[in-house]
Amino acid sequence: MAQTIKQLKERAGSFSWGHSVELDDIRGEVAIVGIGETEYSGPSGRSAKAMALEAVAAAIADAGLKPDDVDGLMISPGIGDQITPDDFRAHFNTTGDIWFSQEGGAMIWGATCAHTAAHAIRNRQASTIVNVFSVDWATTRTQGGKRPGDWHASEPMKAGFELPFGWFPQPLYFSTFMHRHMHEFGTTAEQLAQIPLTFRRHANSHKGAVMHDREMSLEQYLARPLLADPFRVEDCCLISDGAGAFVLCAAERAADFPHTPAIVEGVGRGCIDGAPYISQQKNLTATPQTFAAPWAYAMADISAKDIDVIGVYDCFSGTALMQVEDMGFCQKGEGGEFIADDRLYYRRPRSQGGIPCNTHGGLLSHAYVLGIAHVIELVRQIRGTAQNQVEQVRRAAYAGFTADEGATLILARGE
Repeated sequence: MAQTIKQLKERAGSFSWGHSVELDDIRGEVAIVGIGETEYSGPSGRSAKAMALEAVAAAIADAGLKPDDVDGLMISPGIGDQITPDDFRAHFNTTGDIWFSQEGGAMIWGATCAHTAAHAIRNRQASTIVNVFSVDWATTRTQGGKRPGDWHASEPMKAGFELPFGWFPQPLYFSTFMHRHMHEFGTTAEQLAQIPLTFRRHANSHKGAVMHDREMSLEQYLARPLLADPFRVEDCCLISDGAGAFVLCAAERAADFPHTPAIVEGVGRGCIDGAPYISQQKNLTATPQTFAAPWAYAMADISAKDIDVIGVYDCFSGTALMQVEDMGFCQKGEGGEFIADDRLYYRRPRSQGGIPCNTHGGLLSHAYVLGIAHVIELVRQIRGTAQNQVEQVRRAAYAGFTADEGATLILARGE
């Protein structure tokens, strides 16, 4: 790995718009052994904390554990009303010490939490760690509460230099990037449509998806009005209520649990310089997966061709397309051709090209829980129990995203 990392550092030095975060090797140290979710929905009246605790309970039970067995808790930093160790102890009536980290949850932390957990386990700070994320934005939106664009509106640089020109909120940011991609590489609306259409098709055969039994054809998609050219509503993520959680432990213990473990083989993290001031990004047609994915592959000692199924953060269809490119499944600018003709659909033979992607429906059609459900879906793919099961899954990769940062998590089937 040392030589490969040296090469990655030399490669990263050739870029002027981003960089990799150096992560030490944790290959094979940790595993995901339990998963749990709530129902995903629109406005439900449920609180974020109540849903988080429900998902945690489900993940603990799925791992064959009791709440007393948990001695670690990870959540996302500053996103909604997440639970604390005190909430855990009060809800489950436990009294033990709980190692606590806010470097977990969803988005990029849905991937990098494995790296943080590995160090906690190495240092004997914890042995059985639950990573959880919950969001009640569908409910709070109906009550006049915070919305996904509020952080951008309150950030001084954005308020001073982007909002006055009408560049707000997120659909306008990412539609600009996709428009540039179309201009530079000739990507067409019909090619872009493959992402919302395939993810909706996956959601239609996934009972837990918000958009279950809501089919959509290419003709229907193209007939929809433009929201922010080239995006239609179907190119933009849902707003949802729901929570997900998974249990991490040392891989050497993984065989003691009831389900096939998902072993963490690689983790990568990349940053775009100048973001999150979107107007200052130097490369509008690339994502931080450019720097995250190669690091994860190097740690796992594999390449993109060794991945059988992916879960890609799809806040917008164009973001998903660009991340597929930047993860190395095709060359930059070839994403439109790569995803054409149902090449992201889970039943399409790999010999015909493409890669099964977001087999649960993603943020566009399953639920907007910021990536935690993507990881859970990939664990099910590893186990062989997914509703839209890809044949013979050995490895899966999750791509997390926050606009200025990206992270890649590679999971392998444990024996």
